[in-house]
Amino acid sequence: MYSTFRDLAIIMLSAKFFALVARRCKAPQVVGEIIAGLLIGPCAFNLVQSNDTIAVFAEIGVVLLMFTTGLGTNLKELLKAGPIATLIACVGVAVPLAGGTLLYGLFYGFGAVGSTEFYRALFIGTIITATSVSITVATLQELGHLKGFLGTTIVSAAVIDDVIGIIVLTCVIGASSGTGMGLGEVLLNTALFFAAAIGIGVVIYFAMKWLDKRNPHTQRITIISIAFCFAMAYLAEEYFGIADITGAYIAGIVLCTMADASYVERRVDISNYVIFSPVFFASIGLKTDISGLTPDIVLFCICFVVVALLTKIVGCGLAARLCRFNWGDSLKVGVGMMTRGEVALIVAQKGLAVNVVEPVYFTAVILLIVVSSVATPLVLKNLFTKMPPQPHPSQLKS
Repeated sequence: MYSTFRDLAIIMLSAKFFALVARRCKAPQVVGEIIAGLLIGPCAFNLVQSNDTIAVFAEIGVVLLMFTTGLGTNLKELLKAGPIATLIACVGVAVPLAGGTLLYGLFYGFGAVGSTEFYRALFIGTIITATSVSITVATLQELGHLKGFLGTTIVSAAVIDDVIGIIVLTCVIGASSGTGMGLGEVLLNTALFFAAAIGIGVVIYFAMKWLDKRNPHTQRITIISIAFCFAMAYLAEEYFGIADITGAYIAGIVLCTMADASYVERRVDISNYVIFSPVFFASIGLKTDISGLTPDIVLFCICFVVVALLTKIVGCGLAARLCRFNWGDSLKVGVGMMTRGEVALIVAQKGLAVNVVEPVYFTAVILLIVVSSVATPLVLKNLFTKMPPQPHPSQLKS
């Protein structure tokens, strides 16, 4: 129990130190925090090992990060970006799914439709469908582009992407193992979640608006808002099979037009920035262990990472271009969607649990998460510096 305090101290100090180093090197601070996790974890000095307590802190970090993202959202921009984000998300799932399936087939054979090899290939594609929005959110926030139309489009597309990815995951597991929910049940649960979110959201919004008017800038507003965030995260995961970060993001959207939304966002962001967020980003590095790699696995891992990154950039970038973004902003959308994180880990673990994939492929997933987590902030910053975002045609009309 007490070793947890030592681990947290090491994580927080090392994450802050390397975040400052990254900032001095003109790189996003999240890159430094991930590198800190790599250095203090099994990859280097092995000072800290991932455990249940760290996992809980990390999960709180990503939930609060998504909640503050929702709080800071411009609702008008979000409604404009909705149809565009949906198209980007759909293409951003289809292209990686096909790419991952094809990659496995080229290495190990495709197998007949319905065979074990076929479902393994399909599951490898499923792993790389989901986007991890948290790192992109932190990067866009640091660069000052999170609340613009482009940033809102990327975040919205990533959230929709996760929902579609969960539907694909459930269908593949159900078909390959004969267990789990069918497609109809998955779609019904997803529809019920958003229906419940709208119903609950309307009630909570008016209740919080009434409370905020009588108790502006008070701690009770922040406390109740955080409680609502956690409640929505729990409801999404426990009762509807939707990722908890989606529930947290929806909670933020519900409260984003509240008078004290920016006040709550600042208060939540302080505690998250100091404790939970560094633990989350460092935990990505802590989960990485490169021991036991063979030349064959290394080659597959490299190809897996390349295919996963390129299919997101190409799929989402071309979809953005079809939605009338210019080439520079389309590339930013593609790069912003290429990060993988906790959802990819969850998908891989689900596959391991039902023996759809073997444990050796987990190394490839970890490598993908680390590479995409480090590369995305660096490339995004370079793109935004060299090519500032341009107004979308829909904004010019308004």
